[in-house]
Amino acid sequence: MWSWLTKISACLGPVRRHARTRKDEDGSDNGRGGGVADDLLWSRDIGRHAAGEFSFAVAQANETLEDHSQVETGAAATFVGVYDGHGGAEASRFISDHLFAHLIRLAQENGTISEDVVRSAFSATEEGFLTLVRRTRFIKPLIAAVGSCCLVGVIWRGTLYVANLGDSRAVVGSLGRSNKIVADPLTIDHNASVEEVRQELISRHPDDSQIVVLKHGVWRIKGIIQVSRTIGDAYLKRREFALDPSITRFRLSEPLRRPVLTAEPSICTRALHPQDKFIIFATDGLWEHLTNQQAVEIVYNNPRRGIAKRLVRAALQQAAQKREMRYDDLKKVEKGVRRFFHDDITVVVVYIDHGLLQHRDTSVPELSVRGFVDSVGPSRFSDVTAIF
Repeated sequence: MWSWLTKISACLGPVRRHARTRKDEDGSDNGRGGGVADDLLWSRDIGRHAAGEFSFAVAQANETLEDHSQVETGAAATFVGVYDGHGGAEASRFISDHLFAHLIRLAQENGTISEDVVRSAFSATEEGFLTLVRRTRFIKPLIAAVGSCCLVGVIWRGTLYVANLGDSRAVVGSLGRSNKIVADPLTIDHNASVEEVRQELISRHPDDSQIVVLKHGVWRIKGIIQVSRTIGDAYLKRREFALDPSITRFRLSEPLRRPVLTAEPSICTRALHPQDKFIIFATDGLWEHLTNQQAVEIVYNNPRRGIAKRLVRAALQQAAQKREMRYDDLKKVEKGVRRFFHDDITVVVVYIDHGLLQHRDTSVPELSVRGFVDSVGPSRFSDVTAIF
């Protein structure tokens, strides 16, 4: 039994939280590896979690960063969340503030972590955000069009639970034959660009010829959104949240008959084996530029320290190359304008040290990552210390 929980929060929404990840705040290099500094890239090179080490990095493209992420670790479990917002940061921020707390509460009530517990935590988070939309939409109508993808991983008792909404992705790097690293994706992309997703939507909406529309070469649900599963996007789930038709960006051709999006996550449970070396959790901003195999090879063939930043830089280099420009020139492009070159990118790499999995009751040394690590005492999470 332990009496503390170390909370590592990479919920990089507020400006002050961004500042706390700068070089002068926490010792990270803020993406500076020589050449031109990129003030829209910051990272934590290395940290400890219950079963090993982790690294994370974020690159901002939008005027306001819409990604949020978090790593929560105790003596016996590790929680990773990556939330890719769209239409604003309210949904991704809300998930970061509430989903883990719901998971803790439900795990305590059930005495365990399970797929049902994770699924219920997602459901409670969705209902909470829709309640927020209901309370505030008359002041801010467009909050009904704010949503977020949601990717979560929980490591407990040698088992990895992964739950996903949207097109963020979790990929395990495993040693295969001849000791070659192999990418093993744990999630499917809930994106209309995927044929199986389009067919699923068509089968659920046989009377709606506009359920998926090819618009400017991109498949979109109702001609508006690419992802089919999210937290939020209330106007595409309930008629009570219908937006004014004058808002052309979110105009539906006809009133909503039934929900066209869902918050039901895809869940994968995996017993971690010695050949499983690490897990990459990342928003689609990374996977737009790197394949699963390219990403795991980068992680496997390079030192742990700064590995998430290395992945982000590799993606940015590809983004620059696609535009026939130098990476150093891309780094000079300001936020907002940067979105024309790449999306917000969030990456968390979690290494699995199997010796720690075998001795999971051993306490993790308290962390001291100044600037974005809060030591949270038992007053907040004391009822679940047997699990985390």
